Amino acid sequence: MKYCSECGSANLVRRSPGRDTHSRLVCADCDKIFYHNPRMIAGCIVEHDGKYLMCQRAITPRPGTWTLPAGFMECGEKVEEAAAREVWEETGARVEIIAPYSIFSVPQIDEVYIMFRAQLIEFTDEPGPETMEAKLLSPDEIPWDNIFYPAIKDILQRYIEEKARGTFGIYMGCSEDGTVHFMQ
Repeated sequence: MKYCSECGSANLVRRSPGRDTHSRLVCADCDKIFYHNPRMIAGCIVEHDGKYLMCQRAITPRPGTWTLPAGFMECGEKVEEAAAREVWEETGARVEIIAPYSIFSVPQIDEVYIMFRAQLIEFTDEPGPETMEAKLLSPDEIPWDNIFYPAIKDILQRYIEEKARGTFGIYMGCSEDGTVHFMQ
């Protein structure tokens, strides 16, 4: 950023305004503070008849790898609307959100993942342009060694284990140390 979007000044400095805990870009002329906040990613674990909806990525990074349907929230959306929209855009499936399942922070790339449990309402088998292929896979068909992101693999494995036990929790975690904590 070279100019203040509020007053047009080029007099931008980095400082911690007031009691703020982070250094921010601030316009020294009008005191406008420019925040850099994490991106929110919303998605779903979609279950149907003991199978799970998975996407094979068609875009970078790592095209050809598999993941759960998820993507960036848009302004003006509720997080559950974003999750259902992303499932539709990536897989052609319509879902009903059941409950939140996992919140996972990835501070090194400024992202927060919010994953929901969902059930399938309709599956057109017409994936969007970000997806090579969308499939309902049983746990033994899931390409575990070719899942794009380790946190997604961990979340899906935990979900399948909990499904077998008939009880679900909510998980929080952080990719810096790989921990996932059960929250009651």
